[in-house]
Amino acid sequence: MYPNQPVPPSPQPPQQPQQPGQPPIVPLDYLDQIAPQTQKKRFFDSGPKKLIIILAAAFLVVMTLVVIVNVITGANRRPAEQLAARLMSTQQIADNAQENLKTTSLRSLNSTLRVYFTNTNRDIAQPFATIDINPTKVSRGVASEEAALTAATEERLEDARLNAVFDRTYAREMEYQLATLLALMERVYSSTSSSSLKEYLEESYDNLEPLHEQFAAFDEA
Repeated sequence: MYPNQPVPPSPQPPQQPQQPGQPPIVPLDYLDQIAPQTQKKRFFDSGPKKLIIILAAAFLVVMTLVVIVNVITGANRRPAEQLAARLMSTQQIADNAQENLKTTSLRSLNSTLRVYFTNTNRDIAQPFATIDINPTKVSRGVASEEAALTAATEERLEDARLNAVFDRTYAREMEYQLATLLALMERVYSSTSSSSLKEYLEESYDNLEPLHEQFAAFDEA
């Protein structure tokens, strides 16, 4: 074959003549064209059932998150509410005990403690407001728990008064109450980011710690 010589076209295979009575030959691409096309189902075409299931699942997830947030928030609020309630209930115990104290040193110490509670509870509202807590309106659970503890303490003190061992019993009870207050202050301090609440707790702790030590060291003799 010489260069630039045209290449003859490839011979086409001869078509067989259609026999009489034989159905016409239909091209394959024609069958594809007339075949029904499968339509893709859109999301909502499957009916409302799937939509309801998805909405229910989403609602369940949201409610689970709400419960988790409430649990975490409640866990953070409870120590602060306990502290506020304990400050007020311990002041009540100290006020009620004053007239029953016989030892001069203990009467003087308790008077100082009462002044401490007056000042501390007077200044509590603003710093606690920064964490959305009203010290006079703590949760029902905390209030009930604190009321029960106070009643039990008052009952033990009344028994001590009747048995003429009030001063010694009161010093021991108050030493425990103040230790609990100091522990609650430390716990709230470590969990809050409020600068004003931290400042309040620092001052309250520093003023209460010496009083706690004096009650712990009380000797009736």
